Amino acid sequence: MDSILVKGGGELRGKIPIAGAKNACLTLMPATLLSDEPLTLTNVPRLSDIATMTQLLQSLGAEVSSLQDGQVIVMSSRDAENPVADYEIVRKMRASNLVLGPLLARHGKAVVSMPGGCAIGARPMDLHIHGLEAMGATIELKDGYLHAEVPGGLRGADITLRFASVGATENLMMAATLAKGTTVISNAAREPEIIDLAKCLSAMGAQIDGAGSPSITIQGVDRLTGATHPVLPDRIELGTYMLAPVIAGGEVELLGGRIELVAAFCEKLDEAGISVTETTDGLKVSRRNGRVSAVNVRTEVFPGFPTDLQAQMMALLCTAEGTSVLEETIFENRFMHAPELMRMGAQIDVQGGTATVTGVDRLKGAPVMATDLRASVSLILAGLAAEGETVVSRVYHLDRGYEQVVRKFNGIGAQIERIKS
Repeated sequence: MDSILVKGGGELRGKIPIAGAKNACLTLMPATLLSDEPLTLTNVPRLSDIATMTQLLQSLGAEVSSLQDGQVIVMSSRDAENPVADYEIVRKMRASNLVLGPLLARHGKAVVSMPGGCAIGARPMDLHIHGLEAMGATIELKDGYLHAEVPGGLRGADITLRFASVGATENLMMAATLAKGTTVISNAAREPEIIDLAKCLSAMGAQIDGAGSPSITIQGVDRLTGATHPVLPDRIELGTYMLAPVIAGGEVELLGGRIELVAAFCEKLDEAGISVTETTDGLKVSRRNGRVSAVNVRTEVFPGFPTDLQAQMMALLCTAEGTSVLEETIFENRFMHAPELMRMGAQIDVQGGTATVTGVDRLKGAPVMATDLRASVSLILAGLAAEGETVVSRVYHLDRGYEQVVRKFNGIGAQIERIKS
């Protein structure tokens, strides 16, 4: 298994281009199942999760072509007649469940394996199931597969989500585009990826109002057409690289970055003594004065502080002045990186969903192990702030969510090397 060697020390300076959003692209790709005309996505990130979704769509009968070194994907579902999403593909990635709504809407039936992905919490499918059942679907769990059908076609419904789930909102939005009548999703997720999906579906002929608000209204149409849609910038990659010059020192410009994508995150950076300024090409980030200050962080659904930036923020706060408290409210197992940071000299006390971090002057390089996607990059960030060398193992997680991570870090002066197993 590959590992990454990080040599700490040295300021970081330069520019990093921000890739298209993984989570947006993984939602946009299944939208091709809603139409028999081609859907083209541009600004596509080159990640293993994209390859997995490509494999899944192809297994369903869709044609998927990759152009311009993988940054453009052209998909056609004209001959996509297989409604079965197989376990061997779905187990690799939780976003695979997003084919459920489009398959039901287009074909009236779907057999989708229960999903896999990072081991950071249960993330159940009940919200997806209840919403689709409200639209007339019959869904049964058998042998690890969701067997869903709706012989007469989906019907519009009023759906209130118990939790503002991004995945459930996306699945129900796609299903509702071809349902008969009007669907209203209340307590809908408000993430930028939801807005991006709505823009893409609207370009395909869907009638959607309210995306980005807690109430989304979809008026079903008879058919959707093809479209070309640019994937929005990845706000999690953006936030991750914004922390690099803060942890190591220096100043870095994030090309394509936009404050509205990471507003709550930027508020915490400002509180910690970090400067974030808009430029004509993106965002520029640096410390204001020496050591950063401790801050308290509570993860929340958008527009709150993103759970996907919690691990990276913890890495920063390990060397902050004072004591910080991080409260994780989204996933129950998302402090698995804390013991690895403690191997590097961090002072962290985890009690349930709360981690108390007392800053130290300096971390020390050590062999550590990645437990999930965001934990992987948090350990690399910690390595930038550590004395000596840090070796991060099990970095296959990184390939799922960070495009050319070694090249991007080295491009701003970091000393990082991928070691092949």
